[in-house]
Amino acid sequence: MDTNAPSVAKELHDVNSMDALLKAVRMKADPTFNTVLPMRVPEMWASAVLHQQQPPAKSQTTLRGTTSSESEAAPRNMHDSYCELVLPFGSDPRLLEQYTNVHGGIRTGMLMEHLDSLAGSISYKHMLGPSVASLGSIAERGFYIVTASVDRLDMLSALDPTRDLRISGQVIYTGRSSMEVAVKMETILGEGFDETVLLGRFSMVCRDAVTNKARTVLPLIISTPEEQALFSFGEDIKQRRQTQALRALSRVPPSSEEAEVLHTYYLQQGEASRDTSGDRVWMSDTKLEKTMLMFPQERNVHQKVFGGYLMRLAYELGFSSASLFMRGGHVRFLSLDSIQFCQPVPIGSILRLTSHVLYSTQSAEFPLIVHVEVVANVVDVATGEEVTTNDFRFTWCRDDAPEVVPRRKVVPRTYKEAMLWLEGKRALELADEIRGLRTRDATDSTR
Repeated sequence: MDTNAPSVAKELHDVNSMDALLKAVRMKADPTFNTVLPMRVPEMWASAVLHQQQPPAKSQTTLRGTTSSESEAAPRNMHDSYCELVLPFGSDPRLLEQYTNVHGGIRTGMLMEHLDSLAGSISYKHMLGPSVASLGSIAERGFYIVTASVDRLDMLSALDPTRDLRISGQVIYTGRSSMEVAVKMETILGEGFDETVLLGRFSMVCRDAVTNKARTVLPLIISTPEEQALFSFGEDIKQRRQTQALRALSRVPPSSEEAEVLHTYYLQQGEASRDTSGDRVWMSDTKLEKTMLMFPQERNVHQKVFGGYLMRLAYELGFSSASLFMRGGHVRFLSLDSIQFCQPVPIGSILRLTSHVLYSTQSAEFPLIVHVEVVANVVDVATGEEVTTNDFRFTWCRDDAPEVVPRRKVVPRTYKEAMLWLEGKRALELADEIRGLRTRDATDSTR
């Protein structure tokens, strides 16, 4: 019995329904206030250093939306937080050149930078109002907002570099100090017709600027059936995230079915395997690393390294791992399965990114699919100790004829690697069922 089946069906329902509901709520937004707020700091780095050396100011309790009582008395409409950014790839060849990859497509990692910036802008607009033009300083606002996690970013269709691209989103759910933000990418086809190419969800949290503790966020006004449906989706997303955390293999042992699958796989592909095809690859041998110094040019409004920049770095290293494992060819991005933002990355720190291929499989649609983990650690120069700041999980495939694609298999060697292998298996099975159900739904709708 597939214990993930109900969650797969629910996940698919959310992806399909959310697309239509977001369009309905977007129609209520005032186009005058749809612009994305800058998430980069206009302040010179020398001035920022000087401010950091000064004693912190007390939280400004007189600002709108910064106290608990005012937060409870000033709810926002769902469409108040709507933001959009249009990238005119089809009409601006110079812009397209900046985003083009070696195959003539769009650099997805750069789009992820925009998505993280968009989620931040949406969250601040929810707190400050749709007409806000700039963020000002944290001390003036009395609070700041950070990305806690990204649940999923699913590519629903291919990016078209000959068409303009719209990136948009809005807050769909608020808790006590957290917000669920839905984002989407659409290819602009003209005459009011758009094609959704990506849907995703960001979890954002609000913190007090002085104490760094949880800060109350403004509640949402729910006034239409579409808004109620989106709010319910956001609530379900938060609850499923908590349930998945409790099922994590770092907390509980694998199920008996998973243990049996792992044992059988290791007997077939492990140390005693008689497979001499050369397609077996130890997980430890898929390791790639990149070590970098974090410069102030990549900082955000909180004087930390911009989260979108980290997403791009992780994506590009993960893509390299997937390409090397799959022996080149046309490598296609399928999904960002999760991101955990554990700690901020300080300016001036040394960051080490490490990637591994966790799981590989085949499907009826793709001859080779891989699930890749990228871990970001900040390195203490004095001691050499490392602290994990981010954990990224991505999925890519070889989009070529099956006869030219190697059937490589990644094999765990240690217990820790075995648990990572099972986590990758879970992620790929969920994503594969979602894609399969979407394909069948699309086929049924055309009959």
